[in-house]
Amino acid sequence: MATANKNLSNYDKNTIPNAKDFRFGIVVSEWNDHITEGLYSGVIEALTDCGALHKNIIRWSVPGSFELIYGAKKMIETQKPDVVITIGCVIKGETMHFEFVCEGVTQGIKDLNVLSDVPTIFCLLTDNSEQQSIDRSGGIHGNKGTEAAIAAIKMAYLRQQANLGFHQSEKLLSANQLQIEGLPLKIEE
Repeated sequence: MATANKNLSNYDKNTIPNAKDFRFGIVVSEWNDHITEGLYSGVIEALTDCGALHKNIIRWSVPGSFELIYGAKKMIETQKPDVVITIGCVIKGETMHFEFVCEGVTQGIKDLNVLSDVPTIFCLLTDNSEQQSIDRSGGIHGNKGTEAAIAAIKMAYLRQQANLGFHQSEKLLSANQLQIEGLPLKIEE
Protein backbone atom coordinates (compact mmCIF):
# COMPACT_ATOMS: atom_id res chain seq x y z
CA MET A 1 0.00 0.00 0.00
CA ALA A 2 1.34 3.39 -1.02
CA THR A 3 0.92 5.13 2.34
CA ALA A 4 2.12 2.29 4.59
CA ASN A 5 5.54 3.86 5.06
CA LYS A 6 4.60 7.52 4.67
CA ASN A 7 2.88 9.97 6.97
CA LEU A 8 0.63 12.10 4.76
CA SER A 9 0.84 15.02 7.21
CA ASN A 10 4.60 15.54 7.00
CA TYR A 11 5.94 18.49 5.01
CA ASP A 12 8.86 20.86 5.19
CA LYS A 13 7.39 24.33 5.62
CA ASN A 14 10.65 25.87 4.38
CA THR A 15 10.00 24.40 0.92
CA ILE A 16 6.42 25.69 0.66
CA PRO A 17 5.59 29.14 -0.80
CA ASN A 18 3.77 31.51 1.55
CA ALA A 19 0.03 31.12 0.95
CA LYS A 20 -1.18 34.49 2.25
CA ASP A 21 -1.92 36.00 -1.16
CA PHE A 22 -3.70 32.98 -2.65
CA ARG A 23 -7.45 32.40 -2.76
CA PHE A 24 -8.43 28.79 -2.05
CA GLY A 25 -11.66 27.06 -2.99
CA ILE A 26 -12.56 23.86 -1.18
CA VAL A 27 -15.42 21.60 -2.27
CA VAL A 28 -16.31 18.93 0.30
CA SER A 29 -18.51 15.87 -0.15
CA GLU A 30 -21.10 15.33 2.58
CA TRP A 31 -21.05 11.56 1.93
CA ASN A 32 -18.89 9.82 4.55
CA ASP A 33 -18.68 13.15 6.36
CA HIS A 34 -16.95 11.60 9.37
CA ILE A 35 -14.04 11.10 6.94
CA THR A 36 -14.35 14.21 4.75
CA GLU A 37 -14.53 16.55 7.75
CA GLY A 38 -11.24 15.08 8.99
CA LEU A 39 -9.72 15.70 5.57
CA TYR A 40 -11.10 19.25 5.57
CA SER A 41 -9.52 19.88 8.99
CA GLY A 42 -6.18 18.72 7.63
CA VAL A 43 -6.53 21.10 4.67
CA ILE A 44 -7.37 24.10 6.86
CA GLU A 45 -4.62 23.38 9.36
CA ALA A 46 -1.94 23.11 6.66
CA LEU A 47 -3.17 26.12 4.67
CA THR A 48 -3.20 28.41 7.70
CA ASP A 49 0.14 27.01 8.91
CA CYS A 50 1.59 28.10 5.56
CA GLY A 51 0.12 31.60 5.79
CA ALA A 52 -3.31 31.34 4.13
CA LEU A 53 -5.85 33.83 5.47
CA HIS A 54 -9.28 32.55 6.53
CA LYS A 55 -10.92 35.30 4.46
CA ASN A 56 -9.27 33.79 1.35
CA ILE A 57 -10.69 30.30 1.92
CA ILE A 58 -14.11 29.44 0.47
CA ARG A 59 -15.86 26.20 1.36
CA TRP A 60 -18.77 24.66 -0.51
CA SER A 61 -20.43 21.36 0.36
CA VAL A 62 -21.89 18.94 -2.18
CA PRO A 63 -23.96 15.78 -1.54
CA GLY A 64 -21.46 13.18 -2.74
CA SER A 65 -18.12 12.63 -4.41
CA PHE A 66 -19.54 12.57 -7.93
CA GLU A 67 -20.85 16.12 -7.39
CA LEU A 68 -17.34 17.38 -6.57
CA ILE A 69 -16.74 17.95 -10.28
CA TYR A 70 -19.71 20.28 -10.78
CA GLY A 71 -19.03 22.05 -7.49
CA ALA A 72 -15.39 22.68 -8.45
CA LYS A 73 -16.38 23.84 -11.94
CA LYS A 74 -18.90 26.36 -10.55
CA MET A 75 -16.46 27.53 -7.89
CA ILE A 76 -13.85 28.22 -10.57
CA GLU A 77 -16.39 30.12 -12.68
CA THR A 78 -17.95 32.21 -9.91
CA GLN A 79 -15.44 32.61 -7.07
CA LYS A 80 -12.18 33.09 -9.02
CA PRO A 81 -9.92 31.03 -6.74
CA ASP A 82 -6.25 30.45 -7.47
CA VAL A 83 -6.74 26.73 -6.81
CA VAL A 84 -9.58 24.37 -5.85
CA ILE A 85 -9.28 21.36 -3.56
CA THR A 86 -11.90 18.62 -3.94
CA ILE A 87 -12.45 16.44 -0.86
CA GLY A 88 -14.34 13.16 -0.95
CA CYS A 89 -14.34 9.58 0.25
CA VAL A 90 -15.59 6.49 -1.57
CA ILE A 91 -15.41 3.18 0.30
CA LYS A 92 -15.61 -0.05 -1.67
CA GLY A 93 -18.83 -1.96 -1.29
CA GLU A 94 -20.33 -5.06 -2.85
CA THR A 95 -21.33 -3.52 -6.19
CA MET A 96 -19.59 -1.86 -9.14
CA HIS A 97 -20.77 1.56 -7.88
CA PHE A 98 -17.35 2.13 -6.27
CA GLU A 99 -15.50 1.72 -9.58
CA PHE A 100 -17.93 3.92 -11.51
CA VAL A 101 -17.79 6.76 -8.98
CA CYS A 102 -14.00 6.59 -8.55
CA GLU A 103 -13.33 6.57 -12.29
CA GLY A 104 -15.91 9.28 -13.01
CA VAL A 105 -14.54 11.63 -10.36
CA THR A 106 -10.95 10.96 -11.41
CA GLN A 107 -11.72 11.72 -15.05
CA GLY A 108 -13.82 14.77 -14.13
CA ILE A 109 -11.09 16.32 -12.00
CA LYS A 110 -8.57 15.54 -14.76
CA ASP A 111 -10.86 17.28 -17.25
CA LEU A 112 -11.09 20.38 -15.05
CA ASN A 113 -7.30 20.52 -14.93
CA VAL A 114 -7.06 20.25 -18.70
CA LEU A 115 -9.86 22.70 -19.54
CA SER A 116 -9.41 25.33 -16.83
CA ASP A 117 -6.57 27.66 -15.94
CA VAL A 118 -7.26 26.97 -12.25
CA PRO A 119 -5.62 23.84 -10.80
CA THR A 120 -8.01 21.37 -9.17
CA ILE A 121 -6.51 19.17 -6.48
CA PHE A 122 -7.74 15.58 -6.14
CA CYS A 123 -8.28 14.69 -2.47
CA LEU A 124 -10.54 11.68 -2.92
CA LEU A 125 -9.97 8.69 -0.69
CA THR A 126 -10.78 5.47 -2.55
CA ASP A 127 -10.34 2.83 0.09
CA ASN A 128 -11.36 -0.78 0.51
CA SER A 129 -12.58 -0.23 4.07
CA GLU A 130 -13.76 2.48 6.42
CA GLN A 131 -10.71 1.86 8.60
CA GLN A 132 -8.37 2.63 5.71
CA SER A 133 -10.18 5.95 5.24
CA ILE A 134 -9.96 6.75 8.94
CA ASP A 135 -6.24 5.96 8.86
CA ARG A 136 -5.76 8.50 6.04
CA SER A 137 -7.96 11.29 7.36
CA GLY A 138 -6.08 12.01 10.58
CA GLY A 139 -5.30 8.46 11.72
CA ILE A 140 -2.14 6.38 11.73
CA HIS A 141 -1.09 7.45 8.22
CA GLY A 142 -1.63 11.15 8.86
CA ASN A 143 -4.02 13.23 6.82
CA LYS A 144 -4.42 13.20 3.05
CA GLY A 145 -6.05 16.64 3.45
CA THR A 146 -2.72 18.03 4.63
CA GLU A 147 -1.02 16.59 1.57
CA ALA A 148 -3.72 18.09 -0.68
CA ALA A 149 -3.28 21.53 0.92
CA ILE A 150 0.46 21.50 0.29
CA ALA A 151 -0.13 20.43 -3.31
CA ALA A 152 -2.67 23.26 -3.65
CA ILE A 153 -0.22 25.89 -2.41
CA LYS A 154 2.47 24.64 -4.77
CA MET A 155 0.08 24.60 -7.73
CA ALA A 156 -1.28 28.09 -6.95
CA TYR A 157 2.32 29.29 -6.86
CA LEU A 158 3.13 27.51 -10.13
CA ARG A 159 0.09 29.10 -11.77
CA GLN A 160 1.10 32.54 -10.48
CA GLN A 161 4.69 32.18 -11.69
CA ALA A 162 3.61 30.84 -15.09
CA ASN A 163 1.19 33.74 -15.56
CA LEU A 164 3.80 36.28 -14.44
CA GLY A 165 6.36 34.76 -16.78
CA PHE A 166 3.97 34.94 -19.70
CA HIS A 167 3.06 38.55 -19.02
CA GLN A 168 6.66 39.60 -18.50
CA SER A 169 7.84 38.02 -21.74
CA GLU A 170 4.79 39.43 -23.52
CA LYS A 171 5.92 42.98 -22.70
CA LEU A 172 9.33 42.41 -24.26
CA LEU A 173 7.88 41.63 -27.68
CA SER A 174 6.27 43.85 -30.25
CA ALA A 175 2.53 43.59 -30.83
CA ASN A 176 2.84 41.14 -33.74
CA GLN A 177 5.10 38.57 -32.04
CA LEU A 178 4.52 35.61 -29.75
CA GLN A 179 7.05 33.89 -27.54
CA ILE A 180 7.04 30.12 -27.17
CA GLU A 181 9.59 28.37 -24.94
CA GLY A 182 11.68 31.52 -24.78
CA LEU A 183 11.97 31.97 -28.54
CA PRO A 184 10.27 34.96 -30.14
CA LEU A 185 8.16 34.12 -33.17
CA LYS A 186 6.98 36.66 -35.72
CA ILE A 187 3.38 36.40 -36.86
CA GLU A 188 2.91 37.10 -40.55
CA GLU A 189 -0.17 39.18 -41.30
